[in-house]
Amino acid sequence: MNTLPALIFDLDGTLVDTAPDLLAAMNAVLVQQGRRRLDPETLRHMVGFGAASLIRQAMAETGDPVLDDQLPKLVGDFVVHYGAHIADESVPFPGVLDTLAELQAQRVPMAVLTNKPQELALPLLEALNMHRFFGAIHGAGRFSYVKPDPRVFHHVVEELAGDPNAPAVMIGDSTTDAKTARAAKAPIILLSYGYTPDPVETLGADAVTGDFRDVPALARRLRMG
Repeated sequence: MNTLPALIFDLDGTLVDTAPDLLAAMNAVLVQQGRRRLDPETLRHMVGFGAASLIRQAMAETGDPVLDDQLPKLVGDFVVHYGAHIADESVPFPGVLDTLAELQAQRVPMAVLTNKPQELALPLLEALNMHRFFGAIHGAGRFSYVKPDPRVFHHVVEELAGDPNAPAVMIGDSTTDAKTARAAKAPIILLSYGYTPDPVETLGADAVTGDFRDVPALARRLRMG
C-alpha cells in the first residue's frame, strides 16, 4: 500500500550526474572560440543555472566576457554539442535506480520537474532508460514559466494526481528547488551531493541527505508530520 505523497524530482544534480557531459560541451565551445579548456573542478561550480549562465561564467574565466549579442550563437553551439553527447558520461547518482524502481512498485506517483529544456531533458532520461519511472516529465519550454514559479509545480502535481493541491514533496539540490517548494507551500528534501555552491543546510529544507536511498523514508516522515 502506498503511504507516500507524489514525489517531484529535479533532474541535474538530483537524479543524474550530468556534469561530465555539460563540461565537455562547454569546453568544446571554449576551444571553438579560441579559449583554453577549463578543468572539471572549476567548471563544476558553474553548473546548475542554465546554459547561458554557464557560458557567461566560462568565457569570463578564460578571457573577455561574452557580449550580449554573442550569447545566442554560443548557447546554440553549446546545445548542439551537448545534445549530440547527452549521455556519453552522465549516470544516475548512487541508489537512484533501485529507489525509483521500489517507489514505482509501490505505485508512488513520480514526476521530473527541471529547468533543463524539454528537448534535452526527455532524450537524457530516455537514453538512461529512466523515463519509464515517471508519470510526467516537465522541462523548460512546456510552459512560459519555470522554477521557482509555483505554477509549474502545481501543473505537474495536477498531471500526476488530478488535483494541483494534492500532497506532494519536492526533491532537489539547489536554491531554485527550495524556492519552488516554498512558493508552492510544499515540503522540500535537498540532496547534498548536487551542484549548488551554497551549503544545502542553509537553504531552509525540511530535510537534507547525502544518500538518495533516504528519500522514501524522509518523504513519508514529512507527510506524517
